[in-house]
Amino acid sequence: MTFPLKTILIDDEPLALSRLKRLLEKHQDTFVIVAEAKNGAEGLLEIDKHNPEVIFLDIEMPLLNGFEMLAKLTKMPLVIFSTAYDQYAIRAFEENSVDYLLKPVENDRLLKTIDKIRNILQAGFKTGESKNPYSDNLLRLLEEMKPKKEIFSLSVKSGDRILLIPLTEITHFEAEEKYVFLNTLDGQKYLLNYTLTSLEEKLPAHYLRISRAGIVNSHHIKEIQKHFNGKYMVVMRDRKVSQLQSGSTYTEVIRHLLDN
Repeated sequence: MTFPLKTILIDDEPLALSRLKRLLEKHQDTFVIVAEAKNGAEGLLEIDKHNPEVIFLDIEMPLLNGFEMLAKLTKMPLVIFSTAYDQYAIRAFEENSVDYLLKPVENDRLLKTIDKIRNILQAGFKTGESKNPYSDNLLRLLEEMKPKKEIFSLSVKSGDRILLIPLTEITHFEAEEKYVFLNTLDGQKYLLNYTLTSLEEKLPAHYLRISRAGIVNSHHIKEIQKHFNGKYMVVMRDRKVSQLQSGSTYTEVIRHLLDN
């Protein structure tokens, strides 16, 4: 790959865009700016048109934000995030993108980005490929930062009917051999078509995995009793006063409950 690298700037703030452009023009041996865009939708069009090797990408933008835009790319250029919001997971940026720049961007910091780009290219990175370590890491970052879709109920089959059980009425889930069962405050028990692992991903944070075989709704815990070998017995508020034993590798979850 030869320098300068075809570069696109994507940012909805005119002042930030012009500042970044002025800085990059000081480094014409590294970057040649082929296009600018003021939102993710325009960014997609410009990327498709110019097939850039590098993009400088803002995150908070109208129409499509930076993450949403990246998720629509089939080929990933080198991505440098630029953002004024350090509440975004800076560590995640460090691990999953080429670099990130906090606004206002300073030339000294940009020089470090240039060094990183040159090191990456010397290591054999090829932009425009659909599969490479940086595109894989970015896609992983996008997936991790997706907000969980909020759910309010789970569906279960009961004979010929499908029932919607509100999460507020569910006390716990238990795995028995190859099956997972949902348990409710009124003592009912229903077979589910989910694994406990998939439930962990769907459920709100107050549902806690306390063993390989159990997830409890912490809002419906009646008491926690010490058990043998550092384990605990979690007693629920359902009609059956169900008891679930914690697993030895889930002790910290129980201790966190006890500390609250």
